[in-house]
Amino acid sequence: MDEMSMAPKSSSSNNSTMMMSLKMQGMIHMTFFWGKDSLILFNNWPAGNTSKYVMALFMIFIASMLMELLSYTPFKPGSNRMVAGLVQTLLHVLRVGLAYLIMLALMSFNGGVFLVVVLGHALGFFVCSRAFKEPHHYVAL
Repeated sequence: MDEMSMAPKSSSSNNSTMMMSLKMQGMIHMTFFWGKDSLILFNNWPAGNTSKYVMALFMIFIASMLMELLSYTPFKPGSNRMVAGLVQTLLHVLRVGLAYLIMLALMSFNGGVFLVVVLGHALGFFVCSRAFKEPHHYVAL
């Protein structure tokens, strides 16, 4: 046998064949698309069911709004530094976990998911903005 026959097959040809079979099954989208026929975060979810798709969009909207609220929540530590550090760590873990879940949902390339994430972040930011805070009255010297 010569060395050329011993060479392994190109992994790119194997990968492209696998990608084509997955695309034909409707599992991978590489561009934005509109519609309820999408997989969001879990296998067979929402599986083309309109009510499950709306519920998934609502949950993603709430998660993105909550993430934005957690980003701007002021935390005032109490007298016990260890407890305050633990609470801050738990809030950070929750915020980062939500951020990763939102990112994975966005990787479905569904236009509806993209819109609810942007709207959720916008509403969360608006709630934390100056619109609901008392204005400071400064005395000019």
